[in-house]
Amino acid sequence: MSDFCNKKYTYFITGGGTGGHIYPAIAVAEALRKDETTKEIYYIGNPDNMEYQIVKKARFKFLPIKVTGMPRKIGFSFIKWGIQLELANWKALYYLWRYKPDAILGTGGYVSAPALFASNIKKTPYMIHDCDAQPGIVSRFVAPMAKTVSVAFEDSVKNIKNDNINVNGNPIREEFATLTKESARVSLNLENKTTICIMGGSQGAKSIDEATVGCLKKIFEKYNVQIIFQTGAKHYEYTVSMLKEHYPEYEQNKNLMVKPYFDNMTEILKASDIAVSRAGSLSLSEICACGIAPILIPYPYAAADHQRKNAKSLLNKNACLYLEDEETNAENLFNKIEELLANPEKLAEIQKNTNSLAKLDATEKIVEQLKKVASHE
Repeated sequence: MSDFCNKKYTYFITGGGTGGHIYPAIAVAEALRKDETTKEIYYIGNPDNMEYQIVKKARFKFLPIKVTGMPRKIGFSFIKWGIQLELANWKALYYLWRYKPDAILGTGGYVSAPALFASNIKKTPYMIHDCDAQPGIVSRFVAPMAKTVSVAFEDSVKNIKNDNINVNGNPIREEFATLTKESARVSLNLENKTTICIMGGSQGAKSIDEATVGCLKKIFEKYNVQIIFQTGAKHYEYTVSMLKEHYPEYEQNKNLMVKPYFDNMTEILKASDIAVSRAGSLSLSEICACGIAPILIPYPYAAADHQRKNAKSLLNKNACLYLEDEETNAENLFNKIEELLANPEKLAEIQKNTNSLAKLDATEKIVEQLKKVASHE
């Protein structure tokens, strides 16, 4: 009995391709690393994808596997992909045989499929977490065989088949629960006044950048605010050149911070009252955790249109303002921002609604559910 109680577990974590799949997986892995019942953690991912550098930086053992997204048309590329997937399945089976994990957590993306397919052959129990309002292809395919399924959105429950589904929210860094708005502003050398964060994701969004440049001067002329503007590395030089043309005095504005990318997004979001953002699920979870009023502009080409569905999920709960990418211009963006700045009651109501959607204990819940899978409870 004592040996059973003292048993330590080995976990495989797999998921990749985008930050929405990777960062929740890392949050769970970090929590597992602190758990006294954890023996080993291995991360299965594609060494050519962004998960490789993120996992290495987080100091987890990385098991490489090569698989990409399925081609949309039947042809030579499809045959090549099929062979690649079969080889990845066999490699995943080898990893299962060699490291003998007690449980697997899959967070989505094609790279998670081989380990989950192989687990059915090896009879290794697994759990999946899907971060979007519209579950991904891999999640929908492997969900029926999972011991338990975790989802971020209530809306996704009807689109996934499993008898044990938990609406946990997305795992996010614990700093979102502990850092205060005041501390975040002090750390960023910001004043204690209304703060707007404008971001298009790590890659940036040209439509959001162009619309922002077109209305920045007007915002500052009419309202006493400070703005944090993340352009994305890809569009930074282009955006700065537009700023010099349309708002040449921007560099002298101490209430404006313009950078290609911020490493400390926890501080940026905690310091903010309003966010102009794409609608990736992880961004939405972080926005809700900070009680921010978001103006959501979904990326129109996201797989399965999941960003639009994520945004509509919040819109239906009066937890955001909404703008289509094709309608995003300086005038429309200014009007949306003014809708919040000119109506403090509306701003407060949306902030209250986003805050009510925050699930700060998501990581803790997923870890407990995964431990039950590992111990066969």
